[in-house]
Amino acid sequence: MPIEQRGVDTVPEAERTSGPRDLVSILLGSNLCLGVIVFGWLPVSFGLGLWASVTSVVAGTLLGVAVTAPLALVSLRTATNLSTSSGAFFGVRGRLVGSVVGLLLSLGYTALTLWIGGDVMVGTLARLTGLPTGDATHAVVYALLAACTVVGAVYGYRLLLKLSKALAFGMTALLALGVVAYAGDFTTAAVPDTPYLLGSFWPTWLLSAVAAGLSGPVAFITLLGDYTRYVSPERHSSRTVLRATCLGLVVGLLIPQLFGTFTALAARGSLDYAGPLVAASPVWYLVPLLIAATAGSVGNAGLMLYSMGLDLDAILPKATRARATLVVAAVATGFVFLGHFASDAQTAMTSFVLLLTAIGTPWAVITLIGHVRCGGAYDPEALQVYNRRARGGIYWFSAGWHPRATASWAIGAAAGLASVSTPLYEGPLLALTGGIDCSFVVSGIVGGALYAVLTPNRAPATVDATAPEALAATE
Repeated sequence: MPIEQRGVDTVPEAERTSGPRDLVSILLGSNLCLGVIVFGWLPVSFGLGLWASVTSVVAGTLLGVAVTAPLALVSLRTATNLSTSSGAFFGVRGRLVGSVVGLLLSLGYTALTLWIGGDVMVGTLARLTGLPTGDATHAVVYALLAACTVVGAVYGYRLLLKLSKALAFGMTALLALGVVAYAGDFTTAAVPDTPYLLGSFWPTWLLSAVAAGLSGPVAFITLLGDYTRYVSPERHSSRTVLRATCLGLVVGLLIPQLFGTFTALAARGSLDYAGPLVAASPVWYLVPLLIAATAGSVGNAGLMLYSMGLDLDAILPKATRARATLVVAAVATGFVFLGHFASDAQTAMTSFVLLLTAIGTPWAVITLIGHVRCGGAYDPEALQVYNRRARGGIYWFSAGWHPRATASWAIGAAAGLASVSTPLYEGPLLALTGGIDCSFVVSGIVGGALYAVLTPNRAPATVDATAPEALAATE
């Protein structure tokens, strides 16, 4: 299979051969991994029992899917990734906001997947073979996982799609075996002696809904376009693509997250997930657990790395996608080592997802408002101006930026960060929300409302390619 050469340029119609079933496969297969499963552990680590954990995860996931899934329709129309597509509203240079947000999201989730997957691999191998569990072993396993991930990410979309289809069946079977393996130790009670993280039930439940539920779909706000740009709007309707995206996200996120809640309660893993998960596993499930940790991590992190390569390619148009992918892979691996040697899992995960949710939500809301306003009509050539080192076009706005859209995002993100409550940082606006983290709501409403008020109720959609102002001379 040849290495994909296409970066963030417009995908020709002849290459747009994927369909809704492929969307479901890639969203299901790529999420059946420990990097997503571990989010089901978070509610238990916060002190919640079975039903409180389940309801918070389900509620947060469904809300997140409702906000996130429509973004898939943007790249269906533009035939490029979402950060580049957002140039229609932020400007062809202002789309760098989306590229940076996407890069940070993918970087964090890639590191998390490799971190958790690597820890489970080390623990499983230690039980199977007596392998030492010291820092050197962790370092080697992390490096091997990262290397396998890079191969998939560099080869690109087609290989990752095939891998996701295989994982959709294989990982489902492995998780089904896991339910049988841990059923004997399962209890519906909360982990003993684990108090509510925020002192009482409802604030802790809401924190879980955001950190464990909503964060899953939000991780895809810039990723969905990586897949739908290969779907042809001439052969597949927007409604069909939206339904497939919703199905893929809901099923692909809830199955692993609820498995994580189930196994966390079974393994009594309130303070840590990987160690108790391995310790509680019956001997016959160790090999399936090792396969799940390896294959699932490579599939999920591979897609994240692929997206990171596209985002860095968008930021640095002179870099090839393959080279950009290698750079971000090295950085992500560095974050894995930082997470293992210098951080607590619960603190790092909670802080990371809450902060990036506050930053990413207003970008997603603004992009969706712009998409609705323009009726899904875009000028694909004008979106590529920055990549071609040119000037002009209908998305040029002011020196390539839409100042009011960018300001709306920045103010929304700042409001969200000022309303966030994490183990590492608490925003000054928490007093206004009774100490409850409503950062994603605040950031989305503030950013979206400002954009709606500050910009006219229309967006440029088409342009005469022969007009002299359409595309000026190359810089």
